[in-house]
Amino acid sequence: MIAQALEGDRDAFRVLVERHSRAVFRLAFRITGNESDAEDVVQESFLRAWRQLHRYEARAGFGTWMYRIASNYALDLVRARRRRSSEEIVEGTLAFASDGPLPDRLAFSGEVRRRLETVMATLTPQERLAFTLRHMEGQSIEEIGAVLGTAANATKNSIFRAVQKLRKGLGPAVGATQ
Repeated sequence: MIAQALEGDRDAFRVLVERHSRAVFRLAFRITGNESDAEDVVQESFLRAWRQLHRYEARAGFGTWMYRIASNYALDLVRARRRRSSEEIVEGTLAFASDGPLPDRLAFSGEVRRRLETVMATLTPQERLAFTLRHMEGQSIEEIGAVLGTAANATKNSIFRAVQKLRKGLGPAVGATQ
């Protein structure tokens, strides 16, 4: 499909969009926190991919390449929104797509959810993305590193820092020792 799309076949690219748009939307929604922005991210990401398809390198999977485009655009969107608004954007950060089981029932209980949203908002964009890709999307360290543009050790460190911050922030709410 990619080879056909590179030759200008729009139908082949449409197939790629259909295959990957749901995963890109799920990632974008987790980063932006709302459906409207996530839809914009999906649309803009695939538009950018179409325009830059000649830059795609087959050594990375198409899905990984799309994740990188989408995550960069979504993070830029969130940063721009934060610059325009003085209030923290945490509502919806941990919303999950409905195509699978919910990761943890505790995340949806009142106090734990509020703390989790608060802690997630304190993560750097790289930590939040690395954590989301690893623990919510099930991506490998190599795939996450390709999305982030970092080596395996830096990717692992981002995930580790995110987990440490979450444990520290959630410890009192879930009865864990710090």
